[in-house]
Amino acid sequence: MRILGIDYGEKRIGLAISTPVGFIARGLPTIERMDGVDYLEELADVIKEKEVGTVIVGLPKNMNDTIGEKAEEVLKFVEALKSKFDLPVFTVDERLTTVRAHKAMSEAKMSRKRKKKRVDMIAAQLILQCYLDKKKFEVTKVN
Repeated sequence: MRILGIDYGEKRIGLAISTPVGFIARGLPTIERMDGVDYLEELADVIKEKEVGTVIVGLPKNMNDTIGEKAEEVLKFVEALKSKFDLPVFTVDERLTTVRAHKAMSEAKMSRKRKKKRVDMIAAQLILQCYLDKKKFEVTKVN
């Protein structure tokens, strides 16, 4: 089973998927949030197609480690995922992932138009990779 990483945003939902072994996060196409479109159904398709066993959602905490308005919205989204899908859903602190995504794209000299299309996917990759690295470290630490 693979792990799905999600960067939940107002306009788009960035997605990333782990490799089957669970060491590397790879980007998936972003889901556009449009009025009247059930993005949970689009997620259901991804979850089924990619054989997802766990979902990781970035939680945008404030810099002082508190939960703000955006994080509250993400927590509601997490509850919706838990009710719709019978899967474990975890949150990962995502502070500054979008900033890191923009920096990575600038270093890669991407055009502004291309950056706009890819930033949410790259943020989801960073969120998922953070989780995978932490999980790998915990497994390594035990041995």
